[in-house]
Amino acid sequence: AGRRRGEKTSMFRGGVRLVNAMSSTPALRRAHWQQTMLRVKDPKKSLQFYQDHLGMTLIDKYKFEKYDFSLYFLASLKPGETYDLTPGTKEAHAYLWDCDRVTLELTHNHGTEEEEEFAYHPGNKEKDGFGHIAVAVDDVYEASEDLLAKGVEFKKLPDEGRMKGLAFAYDPDNYWVEIVKREGALDNAPKFALSQTMLRIKDPAASLRFYTELVGMQLVAERHYPKEKGDFSLYFLCNKEDVEGVDLPPSTTPEAMAYIKENLYPKSIPVLELTHNHGTESQDGFRHHSGNEEPNKGFGHIGFLVDDLDSFCDALEQNGVEFKKKPSEGNMKGLAFALDPDGYWVEVIGRGLQVEEC
Repeated sequence: AGRRRGEKTSMFRGGVRLVNAMSSTPALRRAHWQQTMLRVKDPKKSLQFYQDHLGMTLIDKYKFEKYDFSLYFLASLKPGETYDLTPGTKEAHAYLWDCDRVTLELTHNHGTEEEEEFAYHPGNKEKDGFGHIAVAVDDVYEASEDLLAKGVEFKKLPDEGRMKGLAFAYDPDNYWVEIVKREGALDNAPKFALSQTMLRIKDPAASLRFYTELVGMQLVAERHYPKEKGDFSLYFLCNKEDVEGVDLPPSTTPEAMAYIKENLYPKSIPVLELTHNHGTESQDGFRHHSGNEEPNKGFGHIGFLVDDLDSFCDALEQNGVEFKKKPSEGNMKGLAFALDPDGYWVEVIGRGLQVEEC
């Protein structure tokens, strides 16, 4: 994708929201959601699942022998797109740290694959924050049958439960992978396309401010369910550049959700789904597990590429954001970890990052 300087704010015009060009805070411009990180026990099994079963492409990889871990970055290609760089090379590294796409980062701490009883926490227990990732397909029933035939286990098949027409498969670490339907499939689209990362949030006002005003994402759609239908709300956000110049329908309308299914999912453009269980915002001391502390380790973080790391982090700090790691701290320079309102780790990476394997 071409690089466009500056982020956009949304304005209302004639019942639609025109996504427009610039953030009011120059230091906060040009942030792009680039990754969702999950820890995995056995990379061979995980790579087979995501590459062979879900058709994702390994974009890049790193091996850090000194620190006993490896990283694998996968992505769903856009319709008709090809990728011919070799993961682990300088060319692949350069592409990874300057690309405008969302990747799935799998982190392997060496040796876990040999520990029979070892398991990461996949989420979805009491107070867990991370919920699932999702893939979009043309036909949920056909895709589920295909995965079943390959030995994939399911939490929920399309016709089970109250919500018909969607499914939840298990990956090798028992993370939930939702299978959702996309509309208006494009020629040469991958059968499965990464489409969501879901996180539970305590207070939507605080989280939406962080992700839209400070990090610069675009709220595309929201859905609200009363007590008799579950008593929760969903908010769907994407990178602002993915909807640049688009007249978006009002976020609370059915047309807004249809826009995601008809225009984002078919192009392999994922959304960040924030789930709010009503009432948590008024509970003193309530906090979701972030995925980075025992015994709930599994999900690690989401990450954003920025043009100017120091200025971006300074602007976040001036807006009251706390940090797990600032750019100058720790062994890894050129990146930082901010904390969102729920304490989720948000990696902030300077474009053009250069990382030496060791």
